[in-house]
Amino acid sequence: MRREELGDLMAFLAVAEERSFTRAAAKLGTSQSALSHTVRRLETRLGVRLLTRTTRNVAPTDAGERLIATLRPAFDGIDSELAALSAFRDKPAGTIRITTSGHAAETILWPVLARLLPDYPDVKVELSIDSSLTDIVSERFDAGVRLGEQVAKDMVAVRIGPELRMAVVGAPSYFANRPPPRTPHDLTDHACINLRFRTLGGLYAWEFEKDGRELNVRVDGQLAFNDVAMILNAAVAGFGLACLLEDAVADHLAAGRLVRVLEDWCPPFAGYHLYYPSRRQAAPAFTLLVDALRYRG
Repeated sequence: MRREELGDLMAFLAVAEERSFTRAAAKLGTSQSALSHTVRRLETRLGVRLLTRTTRNVAPTDAGERLIATLRPAFDGIDSELAALSAFRDKPAGTIRITTSGHAAETILWPVLARLLPDYPDVKVELSIDSSLTDIVSERFDAGVRLGEQVAKDMVAVRIGPELRMAVVGAPSYFANRPPPRTPHDLTDHACINLRFRTLGGLYAWEFEKDGRELNVRVDGQLAFNDVAMILNAAVAGFGLACLLEDAVADHLAAGRLVRVLEDWCPPFAGYHLYYPSRRQAAPAFTLLVDALRYRG
């Protein structure tokens, strides 16, 4: 295969995966017109249409889908082998892409990266902050970080943090004229601040457990946010009860700005895990990061 033919295939794959000539051109560092010419040249050489183009969308044809299914594993294999070559360097090198929640990035990943990266200048880490359960294989991430209970069974999971607890809290001003809830059932008589998931769009059902009994409660109130910081601000301001991770409210509890309730209904649960496909060939840089993140508490 000639070098230009390989370049044409890479260009087609970028457009097909991005579903956009504009985004693919930006990704490849070329112009949209040049990229369009490259794909048309490939289609002419193969004698088949690979992409269906409209004013708003670009989608692979059946022939294009078949070519993608052939090219993606081949290029992934090349990427893996190139990454593995860093084993012959004095120090690990390469880029590691991880999808993670904001809380895990701030409390777990960043403290480790801040200590590790100065000693390994050739290792690059890209964190994608996302609350959804991203398909790390299709989105081409090296790994993801999620709570242990959310990790798919076909993934290798490495524990990277301690157990966590939820905390139901409210401001003293909120409780000035109403009694605190004694059980989760009492939450129906309280104003609660809802969390709306960014991607799925649904509201978080508050999860409780006591003496082996699990209970999920759909709460109601004037406010709903898709941002934890805003929920915390509203709770401190006295607009209702919030259900947040214990460490997110610890400073406010210690300062008396918030009061905790239903603590006996909030047991510890599995903390954050790094997960990645079991068939993944671990490059030295990735192995280094996994070992640094591994929880040893």
